[in-house]
Amino acid sequence: MTLILCVILVALIFEYINGFHDTANSIATVVSTKVLAPRQAVALAATFNLLGALSGTAVASTIGQGLVDINYVTTTTILFGLLSGIIWNLITWYFGLPSSSSHALIGGIVGSTFAAAHANWSVIKFTNIQTRTVEIIDPVTQQMVETTITQKGGLLYKVIIPMFTSPALGLVIGFILMGFLYFALRTWRPVWVNRIFGKLQLASSAWMGYSHGLNDAQKTMGIIALSLVAATKAGTFEDLPDFLKFLYTPEPGAGERLEIAVWIKITCAVTMAAGTWAGGWKIIRTLGHKMVKLQPVHGFAAETTAAGIIQIASYWGIPLSTTHVISTAIMGVGAAKRFNAVKWGVVERMIWAWVLTIPICAGLAYFFVRFAQVVGWIQ
Repeated sequence: MTLILCVILVALIFEYINGFHDTANSIATVVSTKVLAPRQAVALAATFNLLGALSGTAVASTIGQGLVDINYVTTTTILFGLLSGIIWNLITWYFGLPSSSSHALIGGIVGSTFAAAHANWSVIKFTNIQTRTVEIIDPVTQQMVETTITQKGGLLYKVIIPMFTSPALGLVIGFILMGFLYFALRTWRPVWVNRIFGKLQLASSAWMGYSHGLNDAQKTMGIIALSLVAATKAGTFEDLPDFLKFLYTPEPGAGERLEIAVWIKITCAVTMAAGTWAGGWKIIRTLGHKMVKLQPVHGFAAETTAAGIIQIASYWGIPLSTTHVISTAIMGVGAAKRFNAVKWGVVERMIWAWVLTIPICAGLAYFFVRFAQVVGWIQ
């Protein structure tokens, strides 16, 4: 029981760090354009992160049972996976690099589970394609007909492909949207553009905060639920005292989504909001000041682009990197202004952090678990 409580505590520490590490995702543009003061922006982001975190469980289900074989997951492997993600997040935060907390967590869990299975590749769900037959109403005949639905999951479809496509979409859509705004507003006086889009940016920043909470907070929800499933299978909860009965989460059946207890959702949502309130000023400076100079119309375009992409991904249960999406959306908006408006040297440093996150976190977690096996802490 002590170990499972430690895992939950470390998971919440990760969630807190995720909050201040990824605060820049929601507020870098609204701070850099001076639409809101930093503390006002953080309060806005924390509020809408909280609302988003309470609004769904699709991403949590993917993290909890969609990437690795849960038969090889124990509370110890989860603990080591979380620690590797925390270490990488703190390193990138220290250097002001907006890396992905999502990929840090995923890399850690995959690496630790792989080590726990003694390098058995089959424990990693690279692809998971399921088909099922459902009945729908034919719009022409208005009669019930059977149709086959194919669902694609696993590391390839839920993480690796979105890791490349979502930043590309952020770049392209941000560029197109900003180009459209330049054309539509070409006869407007700058003072009116700044005044109107300063107000619109409040809405886009709130949407960005909501989307961030909807996607990012759920990742830790999934990890906590996964740890409870592992503890249940190990018999940890068999003699649980009554006052701790709320911890118990039943093991999901085949094909079911992992059900997330209300206390998990509330705890993770509040923890992320608290981390967001703490702020992440180094990363804010990188995204909001060092990469490209932004005005309210640019901030609106970047935030709207990123929030829309993240919202769609959350609906499909894709644990997206919100960092990647908002960063490339800012790049696309800046490039629409003029290509050399983007400081591509800063971008290069960010891309290296993106590329290295999953393998480094997976490697760290693998090393931690293998070390624990060698010294006899675990089998």
